[in-house]
Amino acid sequence: MARTGRRLNRDELQARRAAGERAAEEGHSLRALVDAHLAVARAAWPRSASATADSALAALAQAVDALAGGYERAQHLAVRQEEAARREFIDDLLYGGSDLGRLAERAERFGLRLSHAHAVAVAEGSEACAEADPVARRVQQALVGRFGDRQPLLTTKEGRLICIAPGDPAEVPACFAREAHTATGGGRVAVGRTHGGAGGIVQSYEEALNALEPAERMGLGDAVLYAADLLVYPVLTRDRQAMADLVLSTLGPLREARGGAGPLLETLAVYFDAGCIAAEAARRLSLSVRALTYRLARVHQLTGADPADPVHRYTGTPCTPP
Repeated sequence: MARTGRRLNRDELQARRAAGERAAEEGHSLRALVDAHLAVARAAWPRSASATADSALAALAQAVDALAGGYERAQHLAVRQEEAARREFIDDLLYGGSDLGRLAERAERFGLRLSHAHAVAVAEGSEACAEADPVARRVQQALVGRFGDRQPLLTTKEGRLICIAPGDPAEVPACFAREAHTATGGGRVAVGRTHGGAGGIVQSYEEALNALEPAERMGLGDAVLYAADLLVYPVLTRDRQAMADLVLSTLGPLREARGGAGPLLETLAVYFDAGCIAAEAARRLSLSVRALTYRLARVHQLTGADPADPVHRYTGTPCTPP
C-alpha cells in the first residue's frame, strides 16, 4: 500500500472492526491493541525508495481507526446490555417479581448480598430524575467517595432517586439522604426501615414511598423522613397491618421495664386522657407529679417516643391491634 498508495477496501476495514470487537470481548485494553498494531506496522515498514511514508501512514491510520471503531462498538453494546440487565434486576428486586434463588445470584453481580439487611431510601425533587442526570451522578460520586466498596446500589424509578443500602452501618442511607436533599435543590427524602432478605428490600421500598405521600399531603416540613417515625399515619387511615407494626415497634420495648409494661401503659393512657396535663394525670393516678414525670421519662428512654412531643403523642398512645 505504501508503494501503490491504495487505501484499505471495505472488506479489509470490516476485518479490522471485527478484530476490534473480539479484542474488547476478550478484555484487551484499547491502548495495548493500538501498541500492537503500531509494532506490526514498524516491522512491516517499507524500505524501498519508491515507497512514501505518507501512503504507509494513511493506510495505518485507516486500520487503527477501523480497529478502534469496532472496539468502541463492542463496548457500547456491552454497556447497553449491562444496563438492561441492571434495570431488569432492579425492577424484580423492588417489586418482588422473581425467583429468590435466581435473584440472589444476580444480586451478587451488582454488589448486593440479600442475606444481609438493607434499607431503601427514596428522594423526590421538583423535577424528575434519570440515571444520566447530573443529580444522580453527583450523589453517586459522593457515596463512592465516602464508602468505597460498601457503596449502595443507586438507581432511578418513576423520576425518583432510589438508594438500596446495607442497613448496617446506618450512616449509608443517612449520607444518601443528605446528598440527595442537596442535589435535588431541597427535595424530600424518605428512608424505609431496615429489613432482611429480598422481601425486606421490597418492604423497605414501600415504606419509603408510603412515607412520602402523607408528608406531601400534610405539609410536613422535615427534609428527611424516616418510616419508623411515621407508622402512626397509616394507622390513622385504618391500615390494620400498620397498626400492628406500630404497637410492636413502639410499645414493645416497654416490656423491658421493671415490673413489665402495665404501669407505664396505664400512665400513658391516663396522661393522654388528662389532656397531657401532668398535675391532673398524677392526681388521677394517686402519684406525685415527680413520680409521673419519671414514668414519662422512662417511656421516652425505652421507646424513643416522647409523650410530651405533639408529633410523638399519637405514636405513644396505648392501643392494641383490632
